[in-house]
Amino acid sequence: MSIYVVKPGDSVWSISRRFGVTPESILDANGIGEDTVLVVGQSLVIPSTETAYRVNPGDTLWSIARKFGVSVESIVQLNNISDPSSIYPGQIIRIPDKSKNYGHIEVNAFIQPSTPERERGILTPLLPYLTYVSPFSYNVNADGTLNPIRDETIIEVARGGDVAPLLSVTNIAGANFDTELIRNILNSDQLQQTLINNILSTIQSKGYYGVIVDFERIPPEDREKYNNFLRKLVAALHPNYIVATALAPKTYDALTGSWHGAHDYRAHGEIVDFVIIMTYEWGWSGGPPLAVAPINEVRKVINYAVSVIPPNKIMMGMPLYGYDWTLPYTPGGEFAESIGNQEAIERAARYGATIQYDEEAQSPHYTYIDAQGREHVVWFEDARSVEAKYKLVSEYGLRGVSYWVLARPFPQNWQVLDDMFFIDKVV
Repeated sequence: MSIYVVKPGDSVWSISRRFGVTPESILDANGIGEDTVLVVGQSLVIPSTETAYRVNPGDTLWSIARKFGVSVESIVQLNNISDPSSIYPGQIIRIPDKSKNYGHIEVNAFIQPSTPERERGILTPLLPYLTYVSPFSYNVNADGTLNPIRDETIIEVARGGDVAPLLSVTNIAGANFDTELIRNILNSDQLQQTLINNILSTIQSKGYYGVIVDFERIPPEDREKYNNFLRKLVAALHPNYIVATALAPKTYDALTGSWHGAHDYRAHGEIVDFVIIMTYEWGWSGGPPLAVAPINEVRKVINYAVSVIPPNKIMMGMPLYGYDWTLPYTPGGEFAESIGNQEAIERAARYGATIQYDEEAQSPHYTYIDAQGREHVVWFEDARSVEAKYKLVSEYGLRGVSYWVLARPFPQNWQVLDDMFFIDKVV
């Protein structure tokens, strides 16, 4: 697989000739139609091409893999080789393009329940790329019970595709995370036990593989009480079920602040099976225009995280969305519109924009003038930006990635992910 950036005068046909692939393969890999207008600065995934190689005397799969700069496992899988020692001189084997060179990871994705038809449509084609899927979310009530969601279809589809469903539990009440609610629970042994019992019974009755605890806006003074709750939860669920937590991104052990203070990275790394660090929302709908997950800022968070949490317990958050801000930005003014990858490119084409790429943030962006004469700026994700993040995962030896949120199509992301990694399954 290659990533190509569209230049003036390019067409799908001319790009396909340059790379020796069919136009149809480019259209399919990028989820675009024959009449799609390419945008200057747009990234395109160019499908892999294979090389035929005749085995020479003395060759081993290891020596062949080294010669072509690919992994042994990628050759074994492509050629369905059951015994890697059985290759022989004169045998023709297929050498993949440089793929799967970044090893094995686990992948989680959150999904918001909607309708059975929409859930199936979103989830079914993505099953090969997922280890876990997490319907978002079971909200905790003041009495320690859980407010259920309609998750039956998601669980059914996941299980049918060898994807492990994880119960997502939050302290959301109304439109936000509820500080008072979680404070009361963390300060009551009885409420904590009730909540733990309800988490366990829901996992058992629904067929979940484990739980992701996403408690936010916890009073910083309740930090150790939250840690102790997690210890109780792990004791109740292990060894049959896994426990993970979602953590706010931070670059040092901040002890204050409603979003960060109670999230104890070191303790979570010791207590739970893995953590999901929510490395996104630098650019957010109510804030000034910025990249949602600038790689330079994400790196700072991961650099701190691996200093106190084993890397194989860290899942890095990945956004599957961007934002469209109307300018001028004013604090407290109009919120930015959430936008998907394909929507962003279609909008750029509609308004004749040229896509730029910020090298420091490793994120694409552009500006345009709408029909009312208002200026907009759009930051989003593309094949280049997700590849940069995946390289960070590999560099630090992280457990994997976790997506927020499965909703809008982003074919390029899955192509890049599949090209770089083997996705581990646990069911």
